[in-house]
Amino acid sequence: MARHHNSTDERDTPKKKITRQGLKRMARLFRFVKPQQGVFIVGLIFLLFSSLTTLIFPALMGDLLDSATKGTLETINKTGLILIAVFLANAVFSYFRIYLFAIVTERTLALLRQTTYNHLIKLPMVFFSSRRVGELNSRISADVALLQETFTSTLAQFIRQVITIVGGIALLTIISYKLTLFMLAFVPVVAIISRVFGSFIRKLSKEAQTKVAESNTIVDETLQAIANVKAFANEAFEITRYRKKTNEVVDVALKGAKWRGLFVSFIFFALFGSIVGVIWYGVYLVNQGAGMSSGDLFKFVLYTVFIAGSISGMADLYSQLQKAIGATENLMDILDEEPELISESYNKTESLLSGEVRFNHVSFSYPTRKDVMVLTDISFEVRRGDQVALVGPSGAGKSTIAGLLLRFYQPDKGVIFIDRKDISEYNLTELRSNMAIVPQEVLLFGGTIRENIEYGKPGASEAEILKAAGQANALEFINTFPEKLETIVGERGIQLSGGQRQRIAIARAILKDPAILILDEATSSLDSESERLVQEALEKLMAGRTSIVIAHRLSTVRKADKIIVIDKGGVRETGTHEELLTLENGIYRNLSTLQIEVMG
Repeated sequence: MARHHNSTDERDTPKKKITRQGLKRMARLFRFVKPQQGVFIVGLIFLLFSSLTTLIFPALMGDLLDSATKGTLETINKTGLILIAVFLANAVFSYFRIYLFAIVTERTLALLRQTTYNHLIKLPMVFFSSRRVGELNSRISADVALLQETFTSTLAQFIRQVITIVGGIALLTIISYKLTLFMLAFVPVVAIISRVFGSFIRKLSKEAQTKVAESNTIVDETLQAIANVKAFANEAFEITRYRKKTNEVVDVALKGAKWRGLFVSFIFFALFGSIVGVIWYGVYLVNQGAGMSSGDLFKFVLYTVFIAGSISGMADLYSQLQKAIGATENLMDILDEEPELISESYNKTESLLSGEVRFNHVSFSYPTRKDVMVLTDISFEVRRGDQVALVGPSGAGKSTIAGLLLRFYQPDKGVIFIDRKDISEYNLTELRSNMAIVPQEVLLFGGTIRENIEYGKPGASEAEILKAAGQANALEFINTFPEKLETIVGERGIQLSGGQRQRIAIARAILKDPAILILDEATSSLDSESERLVQEALEKLMAGRTSIVIAHRLSTVRKADKIIVIDKGGVRETGTHEELLTLENGIYRNLSTLQIEVMG
């Protein structure tokens, strides 16, 4: 039974140490902010104003308290009105700060998403062969979403906390330098210890959640494969496995509860003890006539609470910044990859290939497995309009030849010519625009049948699409659907049968009208009736154009102008069907005999 581990934590963006190099890479993100720099600067100004009005609040509250004993009613009313005005100004500044930062963030991240996607889609196949789709999708979704939080709140909060801490300490020093020194000896230390302790508690909580997720995975796996569980009489094994995992949940949860209890007790004692200590020393100074009033003490306590909160919040902001650097590095790793030279403005009518193909002593190994030679000294020729079949055992290198022809990869040695011109000299878009491939496993897009056929020639007319569908023997089943061309095929074409998907792929290729057609075992997984319909459509598609057919079933290539037998990365036999059958102990002859025996 396959074991599927919970991958939530694996998808989490890892924290990175804040280094000069990391900050340097993160600074590169600000080129995406540049188009919004005017709005960003105005947002920073409103952020500064909102922070300053927040710092004014404790001072006015202290003055209000002093006016109770020393001031007149007029003074009390005036101070109260000023407080209301400050709150109103703070509300206005905060609104504009949040809205302006949102404008900068959303437009910046849209540009970042577009740039990353545009770059990603232009990267060569070598890049995709060593990456998982889920990982790449996470870069554009999860990592950019994390940066959204950084730009929207973390950056603003960081600046705000710095202003609060620096400005607050400066104002505290003006009120009483003695009390300030006393406060700085205790409160920041308590705030930092509280944050570190809290981080440890969150890790334990996350570990407990992971254990719960793992226990849920066991239930999910077992119920999905219940037939296997019962067939192997493994109910007791699964019960034991689940019991063990749920007991682990209890152990971790109780450990977390113990530390959480200690944490809460410490917070109450240390934080309130520190505030009591500051108030005690302040009252002592007031009592001794050290130039402090009750209002000054009230100001001091409020500023102390503000500063403690800001210092405590800085640890969380530091953690967010670490994650943001991790997300930035992931995105920069993609943006630093060298893309293919794709032309977005290429028009196929500018250059049409005739379709003559020649492989000249080509050798190749995949970049991820350099020690394994997939093709060794391959040489063959395909004349314009010919149908050439590549046959041989699985893993012989047939599909690799198609990949090289499409320039998904570059040969290690040798040259591939198309129309007597080195394939590397062609504009990549021009080259691929004159080729089409019908693979064994057709992956359709999740939209309509029309959209999937039109993919071969974006902007094609209704008449062109219907004509291509007719030539592909696809109209007969398309017309049975109530929505016809507007029928939704579902994710990856799940609503259609294998034969129907193949005919949609053939219609797409017909609409593209390529000079060179590659058929990669296009009928090998179909039933007899579907194979007949698809084979008829393929014959219409191949008529008059260069076709390279990669075949597993030899019955589909008997009419080929030339059959090339590939084995162990090299060309072993070449000839027509009849010629190859005459070779004593020939690979093609043995394969043909074997297939006849299996079918017979």
